[in-house]
Amino acid sequence: MAIVTLTIDGIQFSAKDDESILEIAKQNGIRIPTLCHLDGLSDVGACRLCLVEIEGWNKLMPACTTFPIEGMVIHTQTEKLKKYRRMIIELLASEGNHQCAVCVVNNHCELQDLAYEVGLQYVRFPYLYPKKHVDATHPKFIMDHNKCVLCTRCVRVCHEVEGAHTWDIANRGINCEIISDLNQSWGSSPSCTSCGKCVLVCPTGALIEKGETIAEMEKKRDFLKYIVTARQKREWILNMSDEE
Repeated sequence: MAIVTLTIDGIQFSAKDDESILEIAKQNGIRIPTLCHLDGLSDVGACRLCLVEIEGWNKLMPACTTFPIEGMVIHTQTEKLKKYRRMIIELLASEGNHQCAVCVVNNHCELQDLAYEVGLQYVRFPYLYPKKHVDATHPKFIMDHNKCVLCTRCVRVCHEVEGAHTWDIANRGINCEIISDLNQSWGSSPSCTSCGKCVLVCPTGALIEKGETIAEMEKKRDFLKYIVTARQKREWILNMSDEE
């Protein structure tokens, strides 16, 4: 690990070279939108919303999986980036069935928040509405594949935090979807521990708890930092409410 100097949006910072550009920006109060990133999970650069421009580089780079080098000059809010981010949100909206008015996570959805942030009022692309199923076989939870944005948070939290690896990804293109175990129903999964971590980290209404109303379906994702802290320091924080 070494200390490097870099410039983000015209401001010079010193940072560790083993921290991602997204982490460095966040530490210094610079907002870079993202959908697949979540503190406590590994980064995979799936959503591409955190793309940044780096002077001297010939392509846009995801901030979550790009690490700094000495003298790097980064731009996070150019018109080109704003255009790309809006287009990504439009494509996500057109590829699924995201009807906010009838979604149980209305006003608690990260995709919806990002649509507001980029000023999305209409979608220029034709809606695909692929015929994907809803898996309600689990006694406590529901997976609605029509609302999934393939951020893979559920896959990563199940593998990296819970250690069950119930979820995985199958198929390609518009047919790509999250599957449980060897593409069997969630309710018959022998590996699922019913912990609910995947439901809490899901940014949309793809994973929800049965019987929850709109007012109750606010997903609290801060639990990850307590688990990560406990494992790193080998201690458990008993009173989480003090940190909220």
